[in-house]
Amino acid sequence: MAQAAMTIDYIGAEDLPKLLPPREAVAAIRAALAGGLDPAADPARSILELPGGQGQLLSMPAASEYGVGVKAITAVPGNTGRGLPRIQGVHLVFRPPSYTPVAVVDGAALTTLRTPAVSVAAVLPFLTRPGRRWNTVVFGAGPQGTGHVRTLRDSGVDLADVTYVVRDPARVDRDLLGDDRVVAAGSGDSEALLRRADLVVCATPAAEPLFDSSQLLDTAVVLAVGSHAPDAREVDSAFAARAQVVVEDPATALRECGDIVLPVAEGVLSTAQLLPMAAVVRGDLELDAARPVLFKGSGMAWQDAVVADAAVRKVRRGA
Repeated sequence: MAQAAMTIDYIGAEDLPKLLPPREAVAAIRAALAGGLDPAADPARSILELPGGQGQLLSMPAASEYGVGVKAITAVPGNTGRGLPRIQGVHLVFRPPSYTPVAVVDGAALTTLRTPAVSVAAVLPFLTRPGRRWNTVVFGAGPQGTGHVRTLRDSGVDLADVTYVVRDPARVDRDLLGDDRVVAAGSGDSEALLRRADLVVCATPAAEPLFDSSQLLDTAVVLAVGSHAPDAREVDSAFAARAQVVVEDPATALRECGDIVLPVAEGVLSTAQLLPMAAVVRGDLELDAARPVLFKGSGMAWQDAVVADAAVRKVRRGA
């Protein structure tokens, strides 16, 4: 007897943010961790160099009761000159009990949604303490910089003001930023803003620290998500040495994140000081409001699987 045709939903770049608001992506991440998901169970991402040194193909599989899938994306720097995104790809969702493929999700849109969702999920109660407002500086006005601001606001974090720090303010589409300010990196304005910033978001591909952390308040929170190589970082070792350092998974951070690898190699940060995100979310570890906080995200497959599964569940309920 012939089997029924398999139906695979497609969730495109324009569909995903409408289907799953940032606060729901944050909630999905926190619920999965509270329910027992173990980020350490994720396999390391597979990286394949493309022919001619044109870029990389990355494969990121994950399987837990909170989502099963694999993301495949290409990172091709030359695409900028072609008028195409540097990162493109898809995430394929499988659903139990048959583990039939049921959906394909735009990979870049998924990354744009889940990366700030993870940052905010890691420290949400800390950021939403009653009466707390945050003077916010964001390095980078691309999808991740603006995505973090959108996710913070949608999740109930009270941002007193927001300023984006970029290399060339003239290239920023200010219509996307509303009333938020834009200043040039390295300017007197950016340095003055850093000295009063409570919350700093680092969302650039920088290989070297973006600022001198001695300018920051003793209680500043830094969310760093832009650099993803063991020899590249956005935040200096001095800040890592004095901060409460939260990571998605210590082993992954020590393998992939220069913001962690380099200060550990310099002897100013020990592996024992790394706070697993899951323990913070579950309340096993409590952050001290009198000390600075550094969250370093690398982007892991379990996050894609959890957020994509949450989106597919909404599609299937509405079908």
